[in-house]
Amino acid sequence: MVTSPETRRGLLRRLLRTYLAPHWPELLLAFVAAAVSAAMTFLVANLMQPIFDTFIARDSGKLIPIAGAAFLVFAVRGLASYIQNIVVNRLGQRVVADIQRDTYDRLIEADLNVLHGQAAGALVTRMTADVNLMRYAVVESVTNAGKNTVTLLALIGLMFWKDWYLSTVAFLIFPLTGLYVSRLGKRLRKVSTATQVEQGRFASLLVQTFQNAKHVKASGAERFEKGRVDAAVERLFRLNLRAFRISALGEPVTEFASGLAVAVLIVVGGSRITGGHLTTGGLVAFVTAFLLAYEPMKRLSRSNAILQQGLAAAERLFDLIDVQPSIVDAPGARMLDAAPMSIELERVSFAYAEGGPPSLHRVDLSVPAGRTVALVGASGAGKTTILSLIPRLYDPSDGTVRIAGQDVRNVSLASLRAKIALVSQEIAMFDDTVAANIAYASPNASQAAIEDAARAAAAHDFIQAMPEGYQTVIGENGVKLSGGQRQRLAIARAILRDAPILLLDEATSALDTESERAVQAALQRLRTGRTTLVVAHRLSTVVEADRIVVLEAGRVVEQGTHQELIAAGGVYARLYGTQLRAAG
Repeated sequence: MVTSPETRRGLLRRLLRTYLAPHWPELLLAFVAAAVSAAMTFLVANLMQPIFDTFIARDSGKLIPIAGAAFLVFAVRGLASYIQNIVVNRLGQRVVADIQRDTYDRLIEADLNVLHGQAAGALVTRMTADVNLMRYAVVESVTNAGKNTVTLLALIGLMFWKDWYLSTVAFLIFPLTGLYVSRLGKRLRKVSTATQVEQGRFASLLVQTFQNAKHVKASGAERFEKGRVDAAVERLFRLNLRAFRISALGEPVTEFASGLAVAVLIVVGGSRITGGHLTTGGLVAFVTAFLLAYEPMKRLSRSNAILQQGLAAAERLFDLIDVQPSIVDAPGARMLDAAPMSIELERVSFAYAEGGPPSLHRVDLSVPAGRTVALVGASGAGKTTILSLIPRLYDPSDGTVRIAGQDVRNVSLASLRAKIALVSQEIAMFDDTVAANIAYASPNASQAAIEDAARAAAAHDFIQAMPEGYQTVIGENGVKLSGGQRQRLAIARAILRDAPILLLDEATSALDTESERAVQAALQRLRTGRTTLVVAHRLSTVVEADRIVVLEAGRVVEQGTHQELIAAGGVYARLYGTQLRAAG
């Protein structure tokens, strides 16, 4: 939460410097148009004196020039306002685009622990609702505030020019009003921050519910989910209502102050005319200027409310934009050499959270180039963690990971990850066509290559049976496919990538027996000549591995070939025997 005027000013300066300053020619045009509009408003009020004085003097000869001047003033004011509104709107849309781009760029480059620590719905809310609030803060309350301020100053200047005494009396009333509106702004900022947080939670709840709709229905949990959504909607309703009430308080206060000021002007202005200090036309011009000043004054009050909401949103977004990733290229990082792609872990330890329980303890592991090594063990043993360290999704807390004899922290991320194909148990599918999903990591692949990869992954037949074949859109997270179909597309993606290092994390876990047999044959061909690290729960799928490494509680407890480990009668032999009995 924004806690001090200095912090608020710092946020506003950053918004102006980062997102408006690059567009200074358009900003200048908007201010020039605003100044012209303000000048015309000044002339509108000032024309009231010659009009009424001419009526009173019954000098009809002057009415035609005055009428022409009035028409010209209104026409110029309309044109200036149009130009200003068009330019301001374009600036606003540009600000939204720039902020959304910057936020997404930083998020997609952020470390996985940052992304996993945020609910997806909350991130979406920040990039949509919060960004729009920032647009209003930067444009509506800054650019339009400039127009309203210039207009207000011009009208105040006219009022003091017409009668300084009457102006002083009128403006004695408004300082207290301004103080009250400022206090309302502080309250509104607090409520706005709470509302934005609640909107993020609500969006996250909706994402979870819609993505897991099948499980909700199968569990008969519709009533439970309705209750959770109802409660979230009610919390949002109360917060939005509270924000509106606070914002709306400014208008009656301003109306009261204006009414009091007009009443005073009528009494004091009448005495000024009687005393010969002011003409009737001069009083009409003065009151007109005062009434015209009321609208920009009211808009400035609303601008303050918008600014407070926008600054609360800005602070939340800058919290994301300012996060610096730790998984980055080291200074002078070089390309990964095109050498035989061996993998080595030397005394590697790792914990997902600083100070948290370690997932790996001083692990030593060697995968010779072109060989296949399998990682086995119970859930939570550290198998998937090892796979995550190789493409530098995380860095080890201690120890070294080497590819082709090079510390992965000293080579560029792009060259490292270009040498790796990953098939994870967490299957990533996008709301796009089958062909686009297979070619996701190889965007320049031809249709023929995509189909060859699908055939190798035993996916071509079911793809051809779909309504539009390879051009069928599979829905968010591949919701239109079965688990086995999604996994075969993921394997086809890895086959198409044709990388020298292959990481397989439970790559056949969702396949039926027939499909698994076909995919295992495809993977066997794919592994030929490649360095492959396999994580498998079903030990029957890794008996042909060149070496099997057994993990337990983050430590390597056994390693060897299938036959050697069975003969040793240790952890692997017990696991294998248990699975064999269960299958029988």
